[in-house]
Amino acid sequence: MTTKDISKSILRRKPIDDIEEENLHSGLFKSLGLWQLTAIGVGGIIGVGIFSLAGLVAHGSESEPGVGPAVLFSFLIAGLASAAAALSYAEFAGMIPRAGSAYTYGYVALGEIIGWFIGWDLLLEYIAIVAVVAIGISGYFDAFLSGIGIHMPAWMTATPDEGTGGIINVPAIAICLLVTWILSRGTKTFGRFELVAVGIKVVLILFIIGLGIFYINTENYNPFMPSGFGPVVAGAATVFFAVFGYDAMSTAAEEAKDGKKHMPKAIIMSLIIAMLLYVAATLVLTGMQNYQDIDPKAGFASAFTSVGLPVVATIISVFAVLSIMTVMLTFLLGCTRVWFSMSRDGLLPGWFAKTDSRGTPQRVTWIAGVASALLAGVFPIKAVADLTNIGILAAFVVVCFSVIVFRYKKPDAPRTFRLPLMPLVPAFGVLASGFLMLQLHWETWLRFGVWLVIGLVIYFGYGRKHSLMNPDSPRHEEAVEMHRHVG
Repeated sequence: MTTKDISKSILRRKPIDDIEEENLHSGLFKSLGLWQLTAIGVGGIIGVGIFSLAGLVAHGSESEPGVGPAVLFSFLIAGLASAAAALSYAEFAGMIPRAGSAYTYGYVALGEIIGWFIGWDLLLEYIAIVAVVAIGISGYFDAFLSGIGIHMPAWMTATPDEGTGGIINVPAIAICLLVTWILSRGTKTFGRFELVAVGIKVVLILFIIGLGIFYINTENYNPFMPSGFGPVVAGAATVFFAVFGYDAMSTAAEEAKDGKKHMPKAIIMSLIIAMLLYVAATLVLTGMQNYQDIDPKAGFASAFTSVGLPVVATIISVFAVLSIMTVMLTFLLGCTRVWFSMSRDGLLPGWFAKTDSRGTPQRVTWIAGVASALLAGVFPIKAVADLTNIGILAAFVVVCFSVIVFRYKKPDAPRTFRLPLMPLVPAFGVLASGFLMLQLHWETWLRFGVWLVIGLVIYFGYGRKHSLMNPDSPRHEEAVEMHRHVG
């Protein structure tokens, strides 16, 4: 095959007209309404960002200084960049209600190789998100047990890199496996659990904010930005993890009752709700306790303990575990649906795309769940969070760029939502996301690069040859038969 042929094959685009036909035979059940989708989005956005990362960035770590109360600005910077991407996702979701999310958007607008890289990227990042959230829950679980007089051995509550005598994070592993089991019960069961758990989460955060206001000491706001603006921007790259759950929610588009109508609304609503709660919560956290004394693993538990409310701290620890689990469920769902979509397209073996009687891809659900458990058990939260962020930021760059390309290449394609100020908004998303990527440590870039190289080998060794878009693919007849059947 010539270089020209290879170039043509890797840049082939999935026709948007094929999407609806594939959705009819996906094996996934349509059971999610607008409020369930919004709950999934809020469930994915709000969680470890408030309960763990806000305290971590405010307090600082061995490698980075604490930003203090200016952590509020870190969230606002991350939220502004995320908003541009959210509008881009909303436009695509209204056109292409398909399980692959950013993977599919890149495939349709920019070609197969770009779609592959984003899909491969998201598999790692979503697994890493589940792991980092499990680590955050583990911190609150340990705080809860300590509050009732039970102290777990140090070796089983942290990893060696955290310098606390830890060997493996057993609670984090157990939580990953529990969430995997819940998701394996089917989307309908998951949707109901998510709606109830997100409701509990929002009530908990409103309770924290409402009670915490009475214990704010304004002296804790001075200095407001103790380390300067540079660490605030670097902090935005870390907390970016906390402002993009809507992208994982968009992977459930095929399971929405009316994806074209409801997905754009759910994406925008979930981000607005989350950002309002983030702003209020960070002000309360850094007002209650001096940023230098905040526990980076269980910020609000330590804040309420510091003002003489250990019982409240224990209550927060209990409900934080339940509420943060919704983040894990959302992103584990996202990982399995991207994996399912790539396998259905032939870029990964079709064995992964098999669903059970409940419409659940059990194989990828358990593989992804076990992988996240292993990652949570041996890596510290900062390393996993940064690995997550670089991948999502890369996906945001592609989606924002893709929406510009597709608006001009397919201006007449049906759109239930059109993002405003084209192309300024998505162009800002590209620049902002790229800038935040540059704030991450070189080790994060190295890990990311190694993962992409592995993906490149798999794509050229398997994916390009077996793609349903390849006329010589062993599975090409499968696509032809599907189109014939629908026609």
